[in-house]
Amino acid sequence: MDLHFGDSKPTDDERAAVDALLGPPESSWEGADRSDADLRWARGGREARDRRDLLLPGLHAVNDRIGWISEGALDYLCRRLTIPPAEAYGVATFYAMFSLGPRPSTVLHICTDLACTAAGATRLCTEVESGLGPGSGVQVERSPCLGLCERAPAALVIRAGETARPAFEDEARSGPKGGPGAQPPGDDGGTSRSSEAESGGGKGRRGRKVQRSTAVCAPATPDTAIQAATAPETAPPEPPPTTAVPQAGTPTLTLLHRIATTDPTDLDDYRAHGGYTALRRAFAIGPAAVIREVTDAGLVGRGGAAFPTGRKWQATASQPDHPHYLVCNADESEPGTFKDRVLMEGDPFALVEAMTIAAYATGAHHGYLYLRGEYPRATARMEHAIAQARARGLLGDDVLGQGYAFDIEIRRGAGAYICGEETALFNSIEGYRGEPRTKPPFPVEKGLFGKPTVENNVETLVNVLPILTMGAQAYAAIGTEKSTGPKLFCVSGSVARPGIYELPFGATLGELLDLAGVRDNLRAVLLGGAAGGFVRPDELDIPLTFEGTREAGTTLGSGVVMAFDDTVPLPRLLLRIAQFFRDESCGQCVPCRVGTVRQEEALHRIVDRAGADARADITLLREVGRAMRDASICGLGQTAWNAVESAIDRLGAYE
Repeated sequence: MDLHFGDSKPTDDERAAVDALLGPPESSWEGADRSDADLRWARGGREARDRRDLLLPGLHAVNDRIGWISEGALDYLCRRLTIPPAEAYGVATFYAMFSLGPRPSTVLHICTDLACTAAGATRLCTEVESGLGPGSGVQVERSPCLGLCERAPAALVIRAGETARPAFEDEARSGPKGGPGAQPPGDDGGTSRSSEAESGGGKGRRGRKVQRSTAVCAPATPDTAIQAATAPETAPPEPPPTTAVPQAGTPTLTLLHRIATTDPTDLDDYRAHGGYTALRRAFAIGPAAVIREVTDAGLVGRGGAAFPTGRKWQATASQPDHPHYLVCNADESEPGTFKDRVLMEGDPFALVEAMTIAAYATGAHHGYLYLRGEYPRATARMEHAIAQARARGLLGDDVLGQGYAFDIEIRRGAGAYICGEETALFNSIEGYRGEPRTKPPFPVEKGLFGKPTVENNVETLVNVLPILTMGAQAYAAIGTEKSTGPKLFCVSGSVARPGIYELPFGATLGELLDLAGVRDNLRAVLLGGAAGGFVRPDELDIPLTFEGTREAGTTLGSGVVMAFDDTVPLPRLLLRIAQFFRDESCGQCVPCRVGTVRQEEALHRIVDRAGADARADITLLREVGRAMRDASICGLGQTAWNAVESAIDRLGAYE
């Protein structure tokens, strides 16, 4: 791909997909008909640079309409945004969900990550491919974690093409003037007519959308996966979010109490169950007091880093440079993690309210919700919730009549685990490859678009609501002195009742597994997902706190708990972890780019030479692991060796 524009032309459908997002071209340089366009000018300078962040939405628009991105479509999109084609090619090839070569309009993604592999995903892939046969018009892709671990093995069908726009989307574009009469998306069974997630262009612009058809099939069998791929409209209904919460309906829950008791598509029902009480208190006490409450409550980030949320908010709020931005990281891609998906599907208005509070406290007037591309129902639910809030004056120019302006824009990811790292996420939103930035400067000083930015994940933000409704002291009384509040745990694998569990910090691993119904012959438990570590069955008394897991030589991470019995081949599981990190490394730094490949090669040799002496390869693994941990730019490379190391040292994986 050259830096210069080529001679390839877009098809009418490709042109229509881009124009639906960006509007009709205004000059012949952008592709307008010469008979209708002003030939004397072309958009450039600052105005052109300010449109760079529409690159990812534009790639989605073409990929959703056509199924792949041709050279002509990429060239046309680049002309519209004044981006060198070589740069856009680098962005498009960065994401797993995009294809720059022809492929069928229907793609069946079958998860082959840890929970699904343990549930027979490899055999499922083979039987589905055999059942579909050649010429089926369906492309089967082995996918990393789809965030459906409680219903493993999982499959996701994405069918390209233009579909009818659901009624509730019209309100999303109409803003506060649209009125409260929008129709909710509801549960549409296995098929979700999910829209292009970008509800606006960068820095407040709102664009039009292109549709795609999706179907979720989990747990999948060869027959149901083939049915979902060939006839999504007849696929079995996707179960409601309540099925992912075994504790649903328990009145003592703090974060999950509305799931199973409140209609997630009904704003009035949300308010009847305590919704927007926290935001009203935030307006009553003011931004500084909100930050003080969050600080006194001891809330720390729930994504794994456990950074104090109040300190992050205060650092952003005190920056003199404006505007400030709020970014909600809903790109949970850690294998075994699905809590944010359940929150967005089952209690979407809570996230809208929590984002509004965070923005008010930090002086932000525009927020971005960066949402996984593999979450069609969560996307539809959040779009509807944002539209309803906007129509009822809970978002927009005058939130709750308080003279405070705030709005939320959804950006859909495209399959890149590394975009869960905050600075990689910023680059993705801005229209660049999702590669992490070196720090400092830190995001609170120079984050999204080079401005002060506060970034939190879904679970962290939702915790702000009970802090403001019950008070910091009452919240801090939950859990332990150093790890306060409740925590959500994603339990999957060899358990009878997989799903999301809410427990106060300080509960033991054994207590959690008792709730989930751990099966007999437990071999190992993985804490923290692929970036975490294994523990033995005799270590279930580990307290589930940040400090407790550190003292035990492991990590709590984002709350992943995956149990494996003795039927799961551990060496193959470790090899899958190594393959995951090799595939997901952005390649920016040498320790990670080379180290993840060397790690996988060594594990392949050990597996292929079953029973042979593995000491030389284990020594090599330790050297490579230390290099990645010490010298990688971001957490991906720094943690890529953790699970393998713990399996060798704690489980004797290759003895």
